Amino acid sequence: MKPKIFVTRMLPDKVMEKLNHNFIVNVNPDDKALSKEEIINGTSDCDILLCLLSDTIDSDIISCNPNLKGIVNYAVGFNNIDVEFATKLNIPVTNTPGVLTETTADMAWALIFSSARRIVESDKFVRNGKFKGWGPKLLLGADIYGKTLGIIGAGRIGIAVAKRASGFNMKILYSDKNSNIEKTIQAKQVDLKTLLKESDFVSLHVPMLPETRHLIGEKEFKLMKDTAILINTSRGAVINEKMLLQALQEKWIAGAGLDVYENEPELVDGLIDCENVVLAPHIASASVETRTNMGIIAFENAVAIWRGDIPPQIVNREIYEK
Repeated sequence: MKPKIFVTRMLPDKVMEKLNHNFIVNVNPDDKALSKEEIINGTSDCDILLCLLSDTIDSDIISCNPNLKGIVNYAVGFNNIDVEFATKLNIPVTNTPGVLTETTADMAWALIFSSARRIVESDKFVRNGKFKGWGPKLLLGADIYGKTLGIIGAGRIGIAVAKRASGFNMKILYSDKNSNIEKTIQAKQVDLKTLLKESDFVSLHVPMLPETRHLIGEKEFKLMKDTAILINTSRGAVINEKMLLQALQEKWIAGAGLDVYENEPELVDGLIDCENVVLAPHIASASVETRTNMGIIAFENAVAIWRGDIPPQIVNREIYEK
C-alpha cells in the first residue's frame, strides 16, 4: 500500500504527478495558507508531512501523529520547523538547498534595477496617463554601472549576486566572517560598518538566526549614504521594518527593494505608501524551472524517508548517527 503524504499547498504540476504516482496524497486544494488546526488535521493521518516555509511546524503539530516518519520542507530555510523537537522524536527534517541560488540572485538584481531606475513608478506614471513626453528631470534615478555593491552574507546566493556585479564594473565589498569570496571573484572583505558607509547598493543574503534578527536597524540606516539603496531577498526580520519605514520617509537612504517582510504577509503600516520602495510578494524563487526543481528535491527526500534511507537533503543528520 502506498504511504500517505500531506501537502500543505498545491505544488507545480510535474511535482504533483510524481507525488500522486508514489503516494496517497492529501493536499490543500486552496491557494491559501492553512491554520495550525488544519495542519494538525492533515498531519495526524499521514506518514510524511510536506510543508512550506510559511507553515509554522511546532511541537504540537510534530507530536500530533506518533507515526509521522518525516517532515519535508519545500524551502531552503527551515526556521519554520522546530527541528530540535523533531530530532528528539527521531523524525528527519529535510529542505531544498542549492536550487534557488541563481534565481534568487536574478531577483536581487531585478530589485536593484527596479529601485535604482524607478521602474515601478515609471510604469504607474505611463499607465495613469501622466506621460506627456520626454523631460530632462522626468523620474530621475541612479546609475548602477561603476558603483559600489555591498554584499552582507557571502554564501552561494551572495556570491552569485556579486558575480553579476562584475559585468557592471562595480566595486564589490562583502561582510561575512565565515566566507572568503576573493578566491571566487574580485571583492574586498570589510566589516559591516565600513560596508554600510561605502556602498551605493546593499544586498542582504544572511540566514534567519537570532544574531541576524534586526541586523539592519536605526544605527545601520544612519551609517548608509543618503543615496544608498537597500535590497532584501533573504529574510524579512533581518531588517527592523519600522526603522526602514522611517529611513525611507525621512530620506536617510534613497530607497529599497524588498521581497520579504518582517511579519509576512503583513507590512508595517505606511510602507505601502512609500514611493521609494519596490515591494515584491516573496517571489525570488518564482520561476517555473526553480519551483519545479524544488518540488523534485522535496519528492526525492520524501521517497528516501519512506524507504528508510538517509534523505539527500537532511537537516538533522544526527538522528541517523545515534
